[in-house]
Amino acid sequence: MQRRKLLGLTAMGGAAVAAGAGGVMLALRHEREAGGGTTPPTVSAAPLSEAAAAFWNASFDTLDQQPFLPAQQLRGKPLLLNFWATWCAPCVKELPEINQFHEEFAAKGWQVLGLAVDAPTPVRGFLAKLPLRFPVALAGLTGTDLSRQLGNTKGGLPFTVAFGAKGEPIWRKLGATHLDELRQMVASTSV
Repeated sequence: MQRRKLLGLTAMGGAAVAAGAGGVMLALRHEREAGGGTTPPTVSAAPLSEAAAAFWNASFDTLDQQPFLPAQQLRGKPLLLNFWATWCAPCVKELPEINQFHEEFAAKGWQVLGLAVDAPTPVRGFLAKLPLRFPVALAGLTGTDLSRQLGNTKGGLPFTVAFGAKGEPIWRKLGATHLDELRQMVASTSV
């Protein structure tokens, strides 16, 4: 009697393992067909420069002071990264044009991320008056150090960096950007 129970349990366990393996295989096939996965296919396996690695490995907070998705999850597509602050007049002036860039180039694969070198309360108040359609995260004072690593030797704001799909900076600008300038940058770079 015990032997029958043991054989029955063994058979059920084997069936469960087979079903589980089949489910895993189906899920992997579905993910592969859908183009999913944790690493976008366009991400290069080549090592990043120290400056690029500093950004891609950084973490930021949302306006609710929750962890923002790791920058690494944005890698694999071109990215326009803008360091700004609410108290910076040229930053405030350029944000509508960066928002327009986002609207024009999102369909072409470009992502935009605003990093506020500021506190959460003024940023929330600012965004209530001027909503942006691209994500904004808080870099705090460490944003100044990160912008310096990315080529902002003066540490001023605004500072904008464009990354190619491979994760390396392809364009930098200290000072306010303009939509036409950003369009020209896209046209002159191969990402």
